[in-house]
Amino acid sequence: MNNKFDISFAQRLDLEDPLSKYRDRFHHPKHKDKNSIYFTGHSLGLQPKNATYYFDQVLEDWQSMGVDGHFHAQTPWFDYHKSLTDHVATLVGAKEKEVVTMNALSVNLHLLLTSFYQPTKKKYKILCEPNLFPSDLYVLRSQVELKGFDPEESIIFLPVNEDGVVEERDVYSIMESYKDQLALVFLGGVNYYTGQVFNIEKITQKAHLYNIMIGFDLAHAAGNIELKLHEWGVDFAAWCSYKYLNSGPGNVSSVFIHENQIRKNPFRLSGWWGHIEQNRFSLSQKFEAINTAEGWQLSNAPIFGMSIYRVSLEIFNEIGVSNLVAKRIKLSGYLEDAIMSFNNLSSKIKFKIITPGLAEERGSQLSIMINFDGQKIYRALKEAGVYVDWRKPDVMRIAAVPLYNSFEDIAKFYHILFKCI
Repeated sequence: MNNKFDISFAQRLDLEDPLSKYRDRFHHPKHKDKNSIYFTGHSLGLQPKNATYYFDQVLEDWQSMGVDGHFHAQTPWFDYHKSLTDHVATLVGAKEKEVVTMNALSVNLHLLLTSFYQPTKKKYKILCEPNLFPSDLYVLRSQVELKGFDPEESIIFLPVNEDGVVEERDVYSIMESYKDQLALVFLGGVNYYTGQVFNIEKITQKAHLYNIMIGFDLAHAAGNIELKLHEWGVDFAAWCSYKYLNSGPGNVSSVFIHENQIRKNPFRLSGWWGHIEQNRFSLSQKFEAINTAEGWQLSNAPIFGMSIYRVSLEIFNEIGVSNLVAKRIKLSGYLEDAIMSFNNLSSKIKFKIITPGLAEERGSQLSIMINFDGQKIYRALKEAGVYVDWRKPDVMRIAAVPLYNSFEDIAKFYHILFKCI
């Protein structure tokens, strides 16, 4: 076995890590009265121990004020979403006017596509990756049908290699080939299945060169990789808050709309919470949109969910994305070494990391293809208190999240996996 993965060596790495103290600010599921090894932050982040801080404030204000809490709560509910705006903008590299938190992810994607997928008889096609998250594909197909086109003919899938990974050169060559027919390029910033990180900046530049709108689902990117959405010129994006952003199952989504697109005041599905605040409660017959991303809101803010999201965002703001990325790179490299060391131990079972790139180029997630008895290994890990997940036919997804995972987690995983195989 490799001495690099001795528990004592990993513990020394944790002692040298300035972010290791944040691990204790999260609840960890237990296994035999000890913390489990939780590597599924790409699916659902752990709960911050102070998750209910603002939630309790809302309950207290509701109890003591009733309806008056809309304007007189400790954080008034009327514009509660604004208490998240500065941290959300910082997280994704946006201006405050370009972001808003509202609804759930798939709902927000529908709202954004209603505005920014505007096909014509000539330019109506959408380019996306073939292993796009299923809900995103359902959203795209229904939007295409809504606009009167055939999804089978209108959606173009990028080719992938044997591991399901898109070669970056293919993105550019296919955009070039279909430049006169594409109305939209839509990608997951980090692919949910392979963990592939797309070159958002360069792909955006190429799309705009051909006058193609470009949007991203950043569910696996926000809180995971560094984003500069305004600087890169991304037209629109949306993400959930319950994976790397740790706000709880099914919680609220945030959106980004570049100020250039806001300025054009495109058609959008309208609701009273997107109406200018001064006249929101008037019986007006004409919708007057707020001249920011807030103008895409429909309904009252989901205050309880936002209150938990707010706590997590404050942790990110306290640490800084660049510091999290620096630790993520170290953890990812250490995890990669641990996984690949097993290929020298077994002639039958082989592990192949299909997530492309060096640790500096990836996010937290590593997708591992296992050639033999993969599900058996997955079940054995679960029984030993290791949280990973399985995607058919033969891929195990693992994420070492810098907020709450440690080098010791990875060393323990190494020894448990050794026993499993």
